[in-house]
Parts: sequence; C-alpha cells; structure tokens
Amino acid sequence: MKTLTSFFNRVVQRYLPDALLFAIILTFLVYLLGVFFTDNSPVDMVTHWGLGFWDLLEFTMQMTLVVVTGYILANTPVIKRFLAKVSTFARTPVHAVMLVTIVSLIACLINYGFGLVIGALFAIHVAKHVPSVDYRILIASAYSGFLIWHGGFSGSIPLTIATPGHFLEESMGVIPVTKTLFSPTNLFIVIALLIALPLFNRYLLKNAESQLEDRTKWVIPNEEAAAVEHVTPMTPAEKLENSRTISLIIGIMGIAFIVYHFVVNGFNLNINIVNFIFLFLGILLHQTPKRFLDTVANGVKNASGIIIQFPFYAGIMGMMIHSGLSEQIALWFVSVSTEQTLPYLSFLSAGLINTFVPSGGGQWAVQGPIMIQAAMELGADPAKTAMGVAWGDAWTNMIQPFWALPILAIAGLHIRDIMGFCVMILIFSFIPISIGFLLF
Repeated sequence: MKTLTSFFNRVVQRYLPDALLFAIILTFLVYLLGVFFTDNSPVDMVTHWGLGFWDLLEFTMQMTLVVVTGYILANTPVIKRFLAKVSTFARTPVHAVMLVTIVSLIACLINYGFGLVIGALFAIHVAKHVPSVDYRILIASAYSGFLIWHGGFSGSIPLTIATPGHFLEESMGVIPVTKTLFSPTNLFIVIALLIALPLFNRYLLKNAESQLEDRTKWVIPNEEAAAVEHVTPMTPAEKLENSRTISLIIGIMGIAFIVYHFVVNGFNLNINIVNFIFLFLGILLHQTPKRFLDTVANGVKNASGIIIQFPFYAGIMGMMIHSGLSEQIALWFVSVSTEQTLPYLSFLSAGLINTFVPSGGGQWAVQGPIMIQAAMELGADPAKTAMGVAWGDAWTNMIQPFWALPILAIAGLHIRDIMGFCVMILIFSFIPISIGFLLF
C-alpha cells in the first residue's frame, strides 16, 4: 500500500500539470482521436470545439456561485462557530480524515453542490483543529465523498428518468426512484461506500504519512469572516451600507421564496436552490450589506479557475459529442454486452466517457439513447442500465479535475496535490461498485 501510494504521488507530482494545462492537453488528445478514428476532418474537429466552447456558460456560473455563496455562508460568524465546534470531534489525524469523509459523503448524498462546498470548508476547520494531519489527504477525503452523488438525492440521471416527459420516455417509460435510487444495487453501493470509504481513507493516511516531508508546505486558508466595523455611519450611503434592516428585508424575501419552492416542488434540492439558500442565509447572517459585500470580494477570488477552465471542457464535450467519438465508445461496449452484463458494461463505458465529458446530464444525453435501446433489444433492466451510466459518471470523477476545481479553489491546493490519493480512491471504489452491479 505504501509503495503504491508513493508511486502515484510521485507520478502526479512529476508529470501532472496544472488543471488548466490538463484541460488543454485533453483538448489535443480528443482532437487527434476525432481526426484519426472518425470521419471528421481537422477542420471539422476545430469547428466542433469552437462551437461547443461556450455551451457550459450557465453551468459555469452555477459552479462559480457554488464556490462564492458557500464561502459567503461559511464565513458568517454562526456557521464558523458551528463548523469549528463539530471539528473538535476530531482529536487525531485519523479521526480528522474519517470525520471529513463521513461529513462529505452525507452532504453529497443530499446534494452534490452542497457536498462539494461543505466538504472543503469543513476540512479546513478540521485541519486547523488537528494541524498535524496531512492536509492533502484531508482534502482528498473531502472530495472522495463526491463518489456517492449520483446514487443520492441529486443524481441527475435517476431524477431525469423519473420525470414525466423526459426525452427517453417513449422507449423506457417513466422509471420511479424506487427502481433506481432505492434499488438493491444502488443501496448496496451507497451503504458500502458510507462504511468502507472512511476506513479506506484512514488506511490511506496511515500508509502515506511517512511520505509527507514538510507539513509546513501546505498553507491552510485563513478564512476570516468580514470584520465588524464600529465606525458610526455618517453619510446616507454609509448608513445604507451598514443597515441591518435592508439585509433583513431582502433576506426574508429570499427565505419566503425558499419556503414556496419546497411547498410547490417537494424536496427538490437542485443546484440553483442550493445557491439561493446559501446566498440569502449569507445575507441574513452577515447582518449588514457592507460585511456581506466584503466577504463576496474575498470569495470571488476562489472561483477564477472555474471561470477559465470550464469553457475548455465544454469545447472537449463538443468534439466528443459532435464527432461521434462518445457514441463509438458506447456502441463498442454494447457490441460485447449481454442481458446480464449490459448494466455493468454501461458503468465501465460511462467511466471512460466521463473522463472526456464530465457532465452527468450531458453524458446521459449522448449515452442514454444507445444504452437504453440496447437494454430493450437485449432484455436487460433499463433502470439498472441507467444506474450503470450514473455510477460510471460518478466513479471517474475521482481522476477528473473538472469537479475537483471548486474544492481545490476553496482549499488553496493544486490538482497534483491530491490526485495521487484520488487514484487510490478510484481503484478501491471500483470494488464495491462492481460487486453491486454483478451480484445485486
């Protein structure tokens, strides 16, 4: 274990570039694959790339707000005290890693955006309470909770096929979450990861501790809340900026809409409502517009990597989809599938495609029609096949910087700092996921 962990750490530290360069290299790779393995010309591939480059603008803004609003809420005095209090349950590095993993898993089970932010912010508080812990493994543990998201309450594929009018309804019908999220396969994988992943990360820490040469190298962000200024406002503008009444009124309006949303839609915790909740709780708990805006200015700095890098992934997705590369990969796996093996091979193919198309919804739009048509022709379970795609998407997120960017931005680390550990988590998680699809 020590040898393997050390090997992956050395490899990624030496050869893995910055996350932006990783996206650029991935762009070159997909471009060449499209030219040599499809009927697309070099000009066609450039066209697919350029036309797809801005397709994730809405999602880029959503993920930017995940980081910024999460930072805003976490830096309110009441939330800082709460996270600091919970972090005291960790008394040793082993406790720290296990506690962060458990909190991240539960949070991502509820909602992926919520989990990404809470996991990173909680890890920072735990690191301050247990400064002897390997900060890299702590953040990797926070990110490892993201493994579970597509089997949880915000999983885009199971929720999509449970919604009347979804684009594959004619071929597979509407499949309730009782057959996907609450199926024996999914329940086994989720429960297995909830139990085993904290233990594995503990084991990872014990086998990697000797590899950490200089603990002072890892600078833990000093997330201080906006300072309370006691200067008496003089001008009308200053009085407005320091008005508790304004924050209270707009905050109450936000809370009223949140209540309305859940009354009308039930427990629909999508990324927009999560950002909305974080934003307006932040406004209320910061108490004045000035303190709120001071925190916003600091939070925006954390989102720069997302703003720049996500368009490159949109371009990659454009080449993968419009060149037919993703379809070719899916069709190859279908060609070697049987009624019994199709769900599992859907998982493997989705894991491969996800390294190039790291979007659950976008991946389902491409791969879903192929897999569901194959399921109908082979007599395979369409619900289990869909969950195969979902878990494949979640699984290789461990080695895809796309989703790690929010956590890395908050934690103040680079992708190479945690990727060696994430590779180990990827290898380990393959076991319970495979068991779930092959035996349940």
